[in-house]
Amino acid sequence: MRNPEEAGPPEKKPKLMHTQQNQAQQFASRGNSFEELKNVRRALPIYPARQKIIAEIRKFSSSIVIGETGSGKTTQLPQYLLEAGVNQGAIIAITQPRRVAAISVAQRVAQEKNTTVGNIVGYCVRFEDVTSAATKLKFMTDGMLLREAILDPTLTRYSIIILDEAHERTINTDVLFGVVKAAQRRRLKTGQRLLKIIVMSATMDVDHFSEYFNKAPVLYLEGRQYPIQVMHTKEPQSDYLFASLVTLFQIHKEAPAGEDVLIFLTGQEEIESAVRTITDLARDLKDVPQLTVLPLYAALPSQVQIKVFAKTPPGHRKVVVATNIAETSITIHGIKYVIDSGMVKAKVYNPHSSLDLLKVVTASKAQVLQRTGRAGREAPGFCYRLFTELEFQNMSTNTIPEIQRCNLASVVLQLMALGISDVSTFDFMDKPAPESINAALEELVLLGALERQANSDMLKLTTLGRQMAAFPLDPRFAKVILLAKDFECLEEILSIIAILSVDSVLVTLSSKRKECLEAHQKFMSSDGDHVTLLNIYRAYKSVNGNKSWCFDNFVNARNMNTAQEVRKQLREICERNKMTFSSCGRDTAAIRKCLAVGFFMNAAELSKEGDFFTLTTRTKVSIHPSSSLFQCKPSCVVYTELVKTSKCYMRTLSVVDPDWLFEAAPNFFKRKKALAAVS
Repeated sequence: MRNPEEAGPPEKKPKLMHTQQNQAQQFASRGNSFEELKNVRRALPIYPARQKIIAEIRKFSSSIVIGETGSGKTTQLPQYLLEAGVNQGAIIAITQPRRVAAISVAQRVAQEKNTTVGNIVGYCVRFEDVTSAATKLKFMTDGMLLREAILDPTLTRYSIIILDEAHERTINTDVLFGVVKAAQRRRLKTGQRLLKIIVMSATMDVDHFSEYFNKAPVLYLEGRQYPIQVMHTKEPQSDYLFASLVTLFQIHKEAPAGEDVLIFLTGQEEIESAVRTITDLARDLKDVPQLTVLPLYAALPSQVQIKVFAKTPPGHRKVVVATNIAETSITIHGIKYVIDSGMVKAKVYNPHSSLDLLKVVTASKAQVLQRTGRAGREAPGFCYRLFTELEFQNMSTNTIPEIQRCNLASVVLQLMALGISDVSTFDFMDKPAPESINAALEELVLLGALERQANSDMLKLTTLGRQMAAFPLDPRFAKVILLAKDFECLEEILSIIAILSVDSVLVTLSSKRKECLEAHQKFMSSDGDHVTLLNIYRAYKSVNGNKSWCFDNFVNARNMNTAQEVRKQLREICERNKMTFSSCGRDTAAIRKCLAVGFFMNAAELSKEGDFFTLTTRTKVSIHPSSSLFQCKPSCVVYTELVKTSKCYMRTLSVVDPDWLFEAAPNFFKRKKALAAVS
């Protein structure tokens, strides 16, 4: 390691869930014994530098740690600081951009500490808190630490905050940068215990980060655990998916069994297609190891994601086909070869059209370097890059921060709840465009979360806005829940929002597509997808979550169980807000009226020509093929999400009366006449 020139109140915790205890124990059983893990820890590149790095961190209020993938920084540094007492008895928070990383790293560290998750080592992700009063190392998503800051802006429970994988620059990470800096500054002013900030990554724009964190010193952990041989293509590849398959089977013919492969592709459909093709082609091969092909992407159920961590059976080769979810923090055992397409699917939000554009773009150098590092975690590895060396040199150095390409409504609401009245002055590392901030402010004004102060252009948080900020949800979802009491359908709305807050609850298998569609048909409602989701929840509850019923009806049991947990926690927030619980029974009109009032900005009407146009921007849109309304032509709908792939698609729709929309926001819709024409 070298050091260059120095350039809330305690919360009530839910009990540790048995499912998570079992999951942690299963994870531990797959690993090495405690004594063997001690030797593994000593062999990591960070180990010889531990005393020096602890001494440097003691000296400074903020530090930046750069360590190559495999150096051990994510799992070891928090343990070193705890063992050395740098935390002074308080909790060390370690944030991760992704849920799967926070959980898997916590499980690994618990295993190394010879304990179960939820004791001295715990984790906290959205709708799931596996910690206790004994927890000192708390792995969490950056969004969860942000929510704690709303209740406790100085983050008094923590003495050290480690912001890991900082190069990813997710929207929550960027906001958290400013929040922890403000907490550190506030503590200094008020004479409270110093808050230490540690920013970690394998690769980042070091000067930019150091300058932002008050010229923090940069500590370099030199040396990867194992060398990696990197190979580029001689010519640019027009079809990276085809090239990845060709590369895989070249490796498969030559490499011995047990040497596993990780392929980076861009999205769910692409990955599922690749998994099918690899499986089909492998059937005809002889004299090669048997292939175990596994997908890995965010929408997969947890019990399917966890399969990639299992040990490869003798005589087999594991092939993991993943999105950039596998770039950071998680170690998939056995990976010796990485095949990198050099592409990634990114979401870009247009504040003028309220449209989320999902498109495949070239990865940044930072992402490519992270991917390369996956090949050298346990042994010397190989990385096959499906692009030329010149193409690599021409890649952007870092990924464009998410905060500069997404809807900021949720962020702005959180900042206002933190007491930051002028969001444009917030200490962002890279400021979002003024039009994005203004669009978010306007959306929150229309939702009633913000209002203009008398004789001033300044906006302030309303009582409704503060109630909305209490929910870990998109502001529109929070508004719908708060409205539901007036429409006497709170129980139903909670069920719908809970299901919308988890990954897809419907299973569609390509090998049984017809059976899946027939099974799902019984839940479909002519009123739209929100009522369809409610029908699924009611049916699931009526059989007490029976797994056989879920299997027979192609319903994801794990996600439905998670939705039940989410609903329970949302209900608790409603109870704290002293909301009256009521049910509308089978009166779906009450539900759809509530959705219309909450989502009036997400409305579309059917034109005389048979096309849908959004009411706000007159954008031509289509009903997504997965919708229960796909073959229908209702005159007016509200939708949860607008996504552009090959077309602009509305996802998760409900049929509504145009008059409901006008009554919800008469000032927003200037002319009722335009709406009356479609009624």
